[in-house]
Amino acid sequence: MRIPALHETYDDLRAWLARDTVLVARTAGRLVGAVRASLDGDEWEIGRLMVAPDLAGRGLGRTLLERIEALVPSTATTYALFTGAGSLRNQRIYKKAGYRLQPGEPFPGAVRMTKRIGPR
Repeated sequence: MRIPALHETYDDLRAWLARDTVLVARTAGRLVGAVRASLDGDEWEIGRLMVAPDLAGRGLGRTLLERIEALVPSTATTYALFTGAGSLRNQRIYKKAGYRLQPGEPFPGAVRMTKRIGPR
């Protein structure tokens, strides 16, 4: 299976850092979490939400998700993200945050989840 995050080059990383909204979480200088998002049409595409494995389950991922959602441009109508088809824990977390699975497989081994943006 080809997972894009595992094959990004340094130049790919630099490009999305320049283009996207990026949030990071640090503790004592250590990078412990991050998330990015960008506007694609009317969708606020959220990606690369990550938390250090030893800190999983403490709410950091939920906080990063809430904060990147709060930065949504006014023209967006939908939050969207991808996660692994076998990542049932991630899917449960996103469902609890209001995301719903969309039909189809956007690319092998992945699912797409979306959430409508309510009135602001």
